[in-house]
Amino acid sequence: MTYTNWLGLAPLMLMLAVAALVDARHRRLPNWLTITLMLSGLMQSFTYLHMARPSMAVLGIVAGFGLMLGQFVLGGVGGGDVKLMMGVGAWLGPIPLVAIFAGTSVVGLIIVVVQAVWQRRLKVLLHNCATVLVNLVNLRHVGMDHAIATGKLCRSVDRPLPYAVPVLLATLLVAGLQGLL
Repeated sequence: MTYTNWLGLAPLMLMLAVAALVDARHRRLPNWLTITLMLSGLMQSFTYLHMARPSMAVLGIVAGFGLMLGQFVLGGVGGGDVKLMMGVGAWLGPIPLVAIFAGTSVVGLIIVVVQAVWQRRLKVLLHNCATVLVNLVNLRHVGMDHAIATGKLCRSVDRPLPYAVPVLLATLLVAGLQGLL
């Protein structure tokens, strides 16, 4: 890792670490943190150490919103999680954000499966996943309101996933694979 890459990514990683700690403890991300992440991402795009040019930072914010919108509508994530991904997009731009989104999905899946096994609720998790999938496949017949209500009722674990934790891990993974770290 070069000094400039580390210096450029350090504030992002620090804010993501704070977000992961806050989210793990409270299962909620405060606006001051997510808005700071977005604004600092935009501001850093104008500096020498930028990770994304200003136009890519704006596209990263839009991409973060677009990638998370479906999960938000279905009740799978909260507004803070959406703003968190928008902030990561502001820092890194849309292309790395898509990789981080995919990595977050995989890391989150692993965490949820481990948590379900630990709580002896794997069978419930699989049943609920199948129920949500059937509703989404038959969305035209059951309607969006029914699909959203079913998604909210199908909680398989005692506490929801602190989304900032897999975002932090996936960001570290993607940064490492892209040679940024």
